[in-house]
Amino acid sequence: MGKPRHLAEAGPGAVFDLLPPDQTPASEAAPGHLGHRARMREKLLGAGPDALLDHELLEMVLFLALPRRDTKPIARALLARFGSFANAIAAPLQDLRGVEGLGEAGAAALRTVQAAALRLVRAEVMDRPVLNNWDRLLAYLSAAIAREKVEQFRVLFLDTRNRLIADEPQARGTVNHTPVYPREVVRRALELQATALILVHNHPSGDPTPSRADLEMTQEVKGAAAMLGIALHDHLIIGNGRHLSFRREGLL
Repeated sequence: MGKPRHLAEAGPGAVFDLLPPDQTPASEAAPGHLGHRARMREKLLGAGPDALLDHELLEMVLFLALPRRDTKPIARALLARFGSFANAIAAPLQDLRGVEGLGEAGAAALRTVQAAALRLVRAEVMDRPVLNNWDRLLAYLSAAIAREKVEQFRVLFLDTRNRLIADEPQARGTVNHTPVYPREVVRRALELQATALILVHNHPSGDPTPSRADLEMTQEVKGAAAMLGIALHDHLIIGNGRHLSFRREGLL
């Protein structure tokens, strides 16, 4: 069977011209584009991730999601808008959607990297006495909520050996307030058979100084938990690059 007339009369590469730009086969991509990707892969695998600059690492992430796009300008646009690799992968979805060329696939790739990073640092905390691994705990909590744009309240539920049973978000609020219900916190602790708690929330402003509401809520949770023999070890407020421990500040 012969080619359709409109293809038979066209030039050798005309079939590719009928496809949308992002569906042109990879073999037809510009040689320089493919060469750049090959050099980046060699750099990553040969010298390790520390050899890559922030925009290069973003390019590598986006290669997989956008195989037919030049990802360098998208990576640079992400850094220009969000300031760093970490801020880019943690940016709110609605903000990512405003970056030209990124699309849903690119945004999903960044979300995947964020999820993978959180699981890695969380693995360093799970099933270990958290009070003896304080730096790792803070690294995990900072990665999880330091860049959140609204307040998020979480509870770490611990067993009799102070190992982490669960880390659960309890509520999300506004930029400066999160409603917390002590009875719900204690009820969940009983369900998990937890014997101790650590309260955690973030301050989107970056300043971890506790508010009066923070102080009052902490005492309410402490009192409700104590009635059932559950200890409140600490309340941590996470800022961007800073944190405050109620216990260390003598506020418990």
